[in-house]
Amino acid sequence: MQVYCSQQHLNNGNSRFCTHCGEPLPLPVGQIINKRYRIIRQLGQGGFGRTYLAADENQSQQQCVLKEFAPQVEEKQDLQKAKELFEREANVLKKLQHPQIPRFHSSFSEKLNGKDLFFLVQDYIEGDNYYQLLAQRQSQRQAFSEAEVITLLQNILPVLSYLHSQDVVHRDISPDNLILRRSDNLPVLIDFGGVKQLPASQGLWLTKLGVNHTLLGKKGYAPEEQLRQGKAFYSSDLYSLAVTSLVLLTGKEPQHLYDSYQGLWLWGKEIKVTPQLETVLKKMLAYKPSDRYQNAAQVLKSLPSANSFKPANPYVTRIKTMVAAPGVKRTQAIASKFHSKTQIAVQKIPMPVWLRPFAVSLVGTSVVVISVAGTFTLVNAAWRGITSISLPTISLPKFPEGGEPAAKPTSDKNTTRIAQIFNRRQQLEIPEGFFIRMADSIFYTKKPELQGRSLTAKPEDAALRDEWYAVAEDLLKKIEQANLSTPTRRQLGNYSQRNYDIWRQQAQNRQLGNYTINQLNKDTYAKFDRLFPGQQRGKLNQQTYGQIWYAIAADQVSKVQSSN
Repeated sequence: MQVYCSQQHLNNGNSRFCTHCGEPLPLPVGQIINKRYRIIRQLGQGGFGRTYLAADENQSQQQCVLKEFAPQVEEKQDLQKAKELFEREANVLKKLQHPQIPRFHSSFSEKLNGKDLFFLVQDYIEGDNYYQLLAQRQSQRQAFSEAEVITLLQNILPVLSYLHSQDVVHRDISPDNLILRRSDNLPVLIDFGGVKQLPASQGLWLTKLGVNHTLLGKKGYAPEEQLRQGKAFYSSDLYSLAVTSLVLLTGKEPQHLYDSYQGLWLWGKEIKVTPQLETVLKKMLAYKPSDRYQNAAQVLKSLPSANSFKPANPYVTRIKTMVAAPGVKRTQAIASKFHSKTQIAVQKIPMPVWLRPFAVSLVGTSVVVISVAGTFTLVNAAWRGITSISLPTISLPKFPEGGEPAAKPTSDKNTTRIAQIFNRRQQLEIPEGFFIRMADSIFYTKKPELQGRSLTAKPEDAALRDEWYAVAEDLLKKIEQANLSTPTRRQLGNYSQRNYDIWRQQAQNRQLGNYTINQLNKDTYAKFDRLFPGQQRGKLNQQTYGQIWYAIAADQVSKVQSSN
């Protein structure tokens, strides 16, 4: 069997390291490690090995993360040093017990093809990392608002506070190492590959393999003391968290936000935030560690309240529910109870902004309260309290400043239709960004004369809004007809050419038996063409139709693998 490294160097299947560049080669899908963990797919890759999604054969196929530690060293003394470092890391992770840190299961070593490999097993966290979430926002020309970033800081700083209380520094905080957990919408700190115990006598460590010092941390996210000298303090994590915040706020990578010649962050020019948040971030980003906040609790104390910011993007739509029915104490009590839940729902229910006033304020507040209290006064009060909503480039009815909306979608028919669309989308676990992007693409393809023009809530656009609803409903129907597995539906919007390259490599390596990449193309197009006739082969939009093509192919590959 032949296998390829990430640089596409050809290797014999019995090798564990690339004979050309020394890179550890991936474990094949389906391989059983430690007579227990079955490899499902590769999740990521770093300098010390790869991370895999695996099924625990001893725990009813429970999914977990299997982290491979395969340092590129050959000398016996260096391998022994690497093993010591691995065991030290495992011991650190064992004692970390926090609900927003993946739980440590076990560590073990295994000899594969004559090579000693070390593995860590941890919880698998379902959700998107913040780099993926940012990409979804950018597809709609949006980034994270100040309120959202403050909420993230408020939710993740206690995790750092706990981590530092254990004399541990993470050293690799970045958007892709923070996952928004799907079950509770809380950020989870992952990838502790760089974590090391902070020695009581000094604030630094150096990982020495052979003659080279391995300094951990991402360029742009890690502070100078960490990248240049291998030193790390608690404030080093705070620095990285501040850079992560700037990237989420601006949608730009650190190198585009920092003037390296003058050693200055581009406040005001590239980074536009309110003075309150700027003050906090500037202190977190101070060049000298001694000038920064010294612990996470100090940052938390200095942070402005997220409620003090008017949301700058549609993902944080604020709905004011005002109860105006005199003498209806029961109604007021129920409205108060549901008010906080409605605001939480605004964050949790994925849907385009222009549907939030229809579905969230009307269904989440008015309809719920109407069904319980039987009063329509709340409907009018809720409508009067809706703040103005900014318009992205997709079809959004814009409400005028103040007063009543231009056209109230108060009919039960419209409300029910909107609710059904997004309930179905949520039940199918189709990512919001992908669903909106594809529905808009289909709509504007059918109505090219509307390109660049947003729909409004005015009566004259009612027919166009109905057409958008019809497009969304048909799209859901097609995805249901595709009979995609839940994991592939969740991945819609995140597929790329890289997935196809992996499948092609697996086919070349005979990891799919006699199944070829040409057969995969044929089978995938046969199913895709039935769903979307008329789409030109080889020229599918990679962000819309191409995503469904990849999803069909992914399920087909899984089917072939399970049958071999």
